[in-house]
Amino acid sequence: MKKTNKILALGMVAALTFTGCGSEDEEFTLKATNNYKAGENGEVYVYNWGEYIDERVIDVFEKDTGIKVIYNTFEENEDMYPIIATGAAKYDVVCPSDYMIQKMIDEDMLQPLNKDNIPNLKNIGSEYLKASEEFDPGNVYSVPYCWGTVGILYNTTMVDEPIDSWGVLFDEKYKNDILMIDSVRDGFMIALSYLGYDQNTTNEAELNEALELLQKQYPLVQAYVVDQVRDKMIGGEAALGVIYSGEAIYTQRENPDLEYVVPKEGSNTWIDGWVIPSNAENKENAEAWINFLCRPDVALVNFDYITYSTPNTAARELIEDADIRNSTIAFPGSDILDRCSTFKYLGEEVETLYMNLWNKKSN
Repeated sequence: MKKTNKILALGMVAALTFTGCGSEDEEFTLKATNNYKAGENGEVYVYNWGEYIDERVIDVFEKDTGIKVIYNTFEENEDMYPIIATGAAKYDVVCPSDYMIQKMIDEDMLQPLNKDNIPNLKNIGSEYLKASEEFDPGNVYSVPYCWGTVGILYNTTMVDEPIDSWGVLFDEKYKNDILMIDSVRDGFMIALSYLGYDQNTTNEAELNEALELLQKQYPLVQAYVVDQVRDKMIGGEAALGVIYSGEAIYTQRENPDLEYVVPKEGSNTWIDGWVIPSNAENKENAEAWINFLCRPDVALVNFDYITYSTPNTAARELIEDADIRNSTIAFPGSDILDRCSTFKYLGEEVETLYMNLWNKKSN
């Protein structure tokens, strides 16, 4: 899942105490339970999305385990994949998205987790493990890290009707006031869901019908964006925008006129999870890393930093801000999630078909 690069303070974390790894301008509050020297127990090579962890947590992990972290980042699943596939660089633990995890499983690029080494897995909610089984049956290869939904953000001062359907994005009365997501799978998901089709369809006739809808929409769209939707909506530059749920939480704090909805036709629930590549040389240390990030207080600190929803139910209970803890944006109930599903890997041929059709939307 594409993430935006940002550092946000939502004030959700209760005061703990830890000194020695915090920033100079704010107290960092996470405790290490041991006092190892980094590298005393070996290394772990970590590959993650950019700005997808509070990096001070890494210092605590090193102190807690004696394992030295070599940490690098990527921007897209498709950037990460060839690095792992070709062995251009060897990583012990990686954080792909749902459909990419499925692809890596299918291609024997991952090794099964030893869950005895991940006792904190008990903190991951059963509903998130169940959702992960759509791409990792039995949760053999992955542990959920962050998740969210895709929906519509709208300005209540610019929209004079209830919003509950993707159909509003195809309404001519909002011409030049629509921010459409610049993402192949998300874009087709919207059109396919509105038409009543499976967002993971491989039916070319259904995809062509979705393309026709996107082509009719094209003249109505002010811009195709991902990161920019946040600032444009906060600034009142558009009435409607497609956005990831983690971004919606922030935009509402900046502009109380904004509301977020997951349309009635259904949407995408994305999940990013930790996996261990087949060529990993430090498997037990990778499992120690995953186990550490499943610790409730660690997951809470990362949730505060990232703002994308945590699947760690024990961490959610530690959130002091009731508005965030009970937010239906951050933690939607079954009434919303039951009409959502995750993306699946559809094979190279179908993925290419999606891309080729997407490139025709302006025709």
